[in-house]
Amino acid sequence: MDVLDKPDGCNLSEQESAVLEGVVWRKLDKWVLPMCTAFQLIAFFDRTTIGNARVAGMQTALNISDYQYTLALTLTYVPYVAMGLPSNLILKRIGPHLMLPAMVISWGIVATMQGLVTSYTGLLLCRLFLGLAEGGLFPGLILYLSSFYPRERLQIRSDQGSSHRNGLVPDVLLQDNCFFASVSLTGAFSGLLAAAITEMNGIGGKPGWAWIFILEGSFTFVFGIFSFLLLPRSPETAHFLSSDERCYVVSTLKRSRAISDDDGKDDFSWMEVLRSIRSPHVFMICVVEICNGTVLYGLAFFEPTIVAGLGYSGNQAQLMSVPPFVLAFLASMISAYVSDRYGCRGLMVVFFAIWCIIGFSVFYATISPHVQYASLFFSVTGAYAGAPAIVTWISNNSAPHIRRASSIAFAFVATNAGGILATWLLGSLSPAPFYTAATIIFIAMSIGQVVFAALNMFYLFRQNRAKAESRFSMAKHDEPQELGDRSAWFVYSL
Repeated sequence: MDVLDKPDGCNLSEQESAVLEGVVWRKLDKWVLPMCTAFQLIAFFDRTTIGNARVAGMQTALNISDYQYTLALTLTYVPYVAMGLPSNLILKRIGPHLMLPAMVISWGIVATMQGLVTSYTGLLLCRLFLGLAEGGLFPGLILYLSSFYPRERLQIRSDQGSSHRNGLVPDVLLQDNCFFASVSLTGAFSGLLAAAITEMNGIGGKPGWAWIFILEGSFTFVFGIFSFLLLPRSPETAHFLSSDERCYVVSTLKRSRAISDDDGKDDFSWMEVLRSIRSPHVFMICVVEICNGTVLYGLAFFEPTIVAGLGYSGNQAQLMSVPPFVLAFLASMISAYVSDRYGCRGLMVVFFAIWCIIGFSVFYATISPHVQYASLFFSVTGAYAGAPAIVTWISNNSAPHIRRASSIAFAFVATNAGGILATWLLGSLSPAPFYTAATIIFIAMSIGQVVFAALNMFYLFRQNRAKAESRFSMAKHDEPQELGDRSAWFVYSL
């Protein structure tokens, strides 16, 4: 990444810049980051809480088979995957302050409707429209955050960072990395809330599983309306920043190549989409994302069912599904600090993939319910704590705007392609309670993460070394401006 000097174009003294440095990022952390974190939390929550509803009796009440349940999950992902790229490409034109809250409101309505269905057909329709409404959110949030934070600061907001290189202290780090850590919290919260909400069984003539959907979806709808009032479109229009603060943020973003010096360069271009597809590091990260997505979504949708198959039932199963996700959350926080101090984003991917290998290997090798339950602490933690590093890696190493938007969207598609595979592995193709075939594939996918993450680190290291040599033999103004992340002055994050 570029070394950030004092931002130009603002006519600020070094002392004024130093003061703003300590103010503007904290303001963004207080106004922008909590909203994005909340969006991510409730999105994953609403999409995966069907696993808790299943344990609470939904499958029996609707009289659907395991195959039909798996088909309903798969149907969610068809529009969900399809919406990633087009949504990211039009996000800037419509305005994220309008488009992101509109998505939240839309899927909040659909999520609530799941609690009113009385047939399998109704469930299928709800899952289809849920994927359609929610599909553009996650890649949109990554792109949105990248328009507020320079690359080295975006990393710690995404569970990866460089705080010691930028004057940030550890107490701020815990607030900043919660965006991705919120994903692991959904697993913990969903189990706790499901256990509490199912006690409403019979109220209003609705079963407990229906109330899970109704209450959680209603909250999403209300929060979506509320977010219209708070979410800024861009740093230039953020009402909580002064004119000097806005100028400082924009100048810093341009210098770090988070945004282009010329806004026209950020206009849509099919050439930038193609350049993203052709980038070797984008391809390798997409492979890693497919592997991680298979593991992560398999656990997200089926961990409560796996726990129930180990001898727990009802609310006990809901509650016992919580501890592995709590550990995953704590591991996400620690990994952010470690990767920040040692600059080891790729190594974090490898490290937590090894956790998955350990967890699934133990689950496969034993028939003891207690040991299998203990193995979930490794596999869940590995899947969830490693995911933030992957998506941040691809966001930080892609520029300009359209290329970054495309790269994020391709990674998003890859992740959810893995999710589709996961729904069938644990839903129909690998029977409970041992899930033998699924476990073997999860081990293979975890090994795949290690291999391709290592290859990507090697490739990026070689590229950075070649760029360093190029900088000695040419001036920056002699280089074509459309190179983006291929510029010799764009140093890849490892």
